[in-house]
Order: sequence, then structure tokens, then C-alpha cells
Amino acid sequence: YMDGAMGSRGAWMLEAYADRPTGPDGKPYTGLSVSSPDLIEAAAKHGLERGYQVCTHAIGDRGNREVLDAYERAMKASEPSISRNADPRFRIEHAQLLSLADIPRFAALGIIPSMQPTHCTSDMRWVDQRVGPERSKGAYAWASLLRNGSRLAAGSDFPVESHNPFLGFYAAVTRQDASGQPEEGWHPSERMTREEALRAFTLDAAYASFEETQKGSLTPGKLADFIVIDRDVMLCPPLEILGTQVLRTVVAGESVYQRVASPANPG
Repeated sequence: YMDGAMGSRGAWMLEAYADRPTGPDGKPYTGLSVSSPDLIEAAAKHGLERGYQVCTHAIGDRGNREVLDAYERAMKASEPSISRNADPRFRIEHAQLLSLADIPRFAALGIIPSMQPTHCTSDMRWVDQRVGPERSKGAYAWASLLRNGSRLAAGSDFPVESHNPFLGFYAAVTRQDASGQPEEGWHPSERMTREEALRAFTLDAAYASFEETQKGSLTPGKLADFIVIDRDVMLCPPLEILGTQVLRTVVAGESVYQRVASPANPG
């Protein structure tokens, strides 16, 4: 853990919170550093030397920058012995608020942003209050990360958010709440396409766990993991994505769930 959460003003910021500019000591209040950057760097070096993937929670723009810096220092220091982990796929969990200058660094360093789209639609009501409209341009910056070459792993952050992936898929492609607001989506330029969102929740999520040769797509030789749903989420009106029902679940070729039809619910 590099920092806390933005909602509680615990995320570590480069500048003071807009809605709490000073702390009890009268100094600019920029949130919490839960771990020292030196600790993150040491963990990253150990991961590179011993073949472990390192994943660090970071939410604020400074928290994310410090983790990127720590990972980068570790990679440079470990180059002579990097053969134990030549493809580390280090991750930053959440990456919710980024300085625009740091967005290209994820792809440049091979760092995976592991993000949860429903965080955006839960938090968008108050993000501008916390950090102001200028810094919020780097909040939940999915499209910018993708345009800069990142592979983005999408998830739910359950139990903080619902485990339902269709809520996340809807949030990713609309940046709207369940009533379709705001009309064009919050910071709509950061929306994912449906194809990008599907990949983030499937193939790139598998890649982020070193499982892309087994999972993430329906490809010969991989596990037969798939679901049957009651609508085409790639084509239906956006609001209809929210009501998607699973009719059947297959794991490794074995049917583990079958929805039972009833007179009231013949589907």
C-alpha cells in the first residue's frame, strides 16, 4: 500500500486537496503515505531477483508517481540479475488519479494499471470537489492509458464494489450512473470502447495474472471458460447492459451453473 483512498482524503497527492487545503498543523494537506517509497523499491527489487510479481495499491497522483519511481529505480538497479523475472508485469492497483505527465510511463515501464471502472461512477460526484477540475482530468484515465500503449486490467474491487462485471462494463463504456447521467458521461474522452472494455475484463486481465495462454479468450488450447448471457452487450443500448442476466456458466469445459426458467421468468 502506497496511500489511502480519495473519498476519505487519504490518497497521497502532489498538491493539497481542494476541499481541505490545510491540515491541523496549518501545512498543506496532501493525504497519507502509508508505506515509504524505499519499502516499495525494496519489494520491487526482491520481486525482480526472486521472480515475483509486485502489485501496489496507489490512488493519488503522488502515490502513483512514487510507485512508478520506485519500480523504475528497482528495474534499473536489478538489470544485471533480471533474468529471474525478465517479464515482471508489475502492477499498480487502482491508479485512480494520475498526473498527465505520468500516464505514458506505465507503458514505457511495462507497468500494468489494474483498474476498477465502477470506482469512477461511484466517485465522480465528488472528485472535482476533492481535487479541482484541472487535476480531475487525470482521474480514471482509461482511454489515455490505452492510447499510450498500456494493457489495462479491469476488475471489480469486490467487496468495495459489486462483483457484477456488467456494472463495470457499463461504467467503462459510458462513465454514467444507472440513470444515464451525466448525459455524455463524466470526462467522456476517457470512455473505453466496448471492444476495449471487453478486452480489459478478459484477455488483458488474464495477461495481468500471467494466465493469457490459459484464459481470457475462446481460443483452441485454452480452458473453456465462458458464460451465456441473455443479450448482446456489444450492440444493445448502453442502459440495457446493466440488466444483463447470465443463463449458463462453464468453467474448464464443465457446466457449473444453469439458470432455471420459471413461468414468471421463461428466459
